[in-house]
Amino acid sequence: MTEAARPNASGVPRAGFFPSIQGLRGLAALTVVVAHLYAMPMLAGFLPTLPGWLYKVFDTGGHGVELFFMISGFLIPASLVRHGRVSTFMYDRCLRIVPVFIVLHMIVFTLGPIAGYKFFKGIDVGTYVELFLVNLFFLPDALGLPIAQQNAWTLSYEWAFYIWFAAIFVAYRAQNRWAIVALGLVALVAVGYRPNTVFFGIGILFGLMSFRLPVKGWLGLIVAIFCFALMFGLMEYVSVWVALIPGFLLFAVVLTPGSGFAHLLSAHVLQFVGKISYSMYLVHPFVLFPLQIVGRKLAESGVNLWLVWGGFGVLGLTLTVIASTLSYEIIEVRLRGAVDRFMSKRWDVEQMKVQQRA
Repeated sequence: MTEAARPNASGVPRAGFFPSIQGLRGLAALTVVVAHLYAMPMLAGFLPTLPGWLYKVFDTGGHGVELFFMISGFLIPASLVRHGRVSTFMYDRCLRIVPVFIVLHMIVFTLGPIAGYKFFKGIDVGTYVELFLVNLFFLPDALGLPIAQQNAWTLSYEWAFYIWFAAIFVAYRAQNRWAIVALGLVALVAVGYRPNTVFFGIGILFGLMSFRLPVKGWLGLIVAIFCFALMFGLMEYVSVWVALIPGFLLFAVVLTPGSGFAHLLSAHVLQFVGKISYSMYLVHPFVLFPLQIVGRKLAESGVNLWLVWGGFGVLGLTLTVIASTLSYEIIEVRLRGAVDRFMSKRWDVEQMKVQQRA
């Protein structure tokens, strides 16, 4: 869900921007959306009968999350090194993650009790406040409590990774070997608790080495598609640990200049989806929820299930792209910029006061 540096106003890519990574982020977001275009109708009872193999394909869609983890593992360490200071790095991460999350958080906890959404039915004030705070600080999955935003559970582990790597960065600079060993043990415990977080490690490895898979053109595209399908299938039906192998090879192809897959990921459509992918990842359940309710009512009234599901898919995807684009432009760009300018002015004022006292 995190973002590499985008091209600046002159169109020249800034440090850390990889078009293939941007496209992979877009592809990851789309797989999660498509998985919900299948899962939500199934839960609501208006998914028509599908071939058995197609159910299995749809069931793997949610594993776009592991692609996000690999991307973060690759980009975040380099981002921290470029920032040079943990404080500025964490400030940048807050600006990146928090605005969209906070807006949606307030929507859920304002409209949720009115609509009787999820766990809001009949909860008391104390429970409401507890869940408000637990969700605000990205802790529900870690504490085993109800989650308000369907996909925000991954942010708990994104933030944990930011903090963990920042601690590694500080310990390395201080040449504190014991702290590094302790943080390594923390990582092992975290992977034991949530095994798919091991995919952060693939990104970290590629950030430390120059290994690429020398497959160009169509061969690179075929290899990547095979590894993509194999990784998702193994994640769902076999083991996270076995899925690491095709995941590693897939990421190698993504980073290989001239591979057909890297070229595909650089297409304008996937670059655009990659740009709005964070908003898309968090916003699309809000778009699909009312459509799910309408779809259930239409199915109960006897409307053909294929027609209902088809309408849900087309309308849901269209509205998701529109809502995600608006969220990106209004919240990620304008609101984020306004917050940054406000905080920068406050920082300048505080610095002036310090200089005056000196």
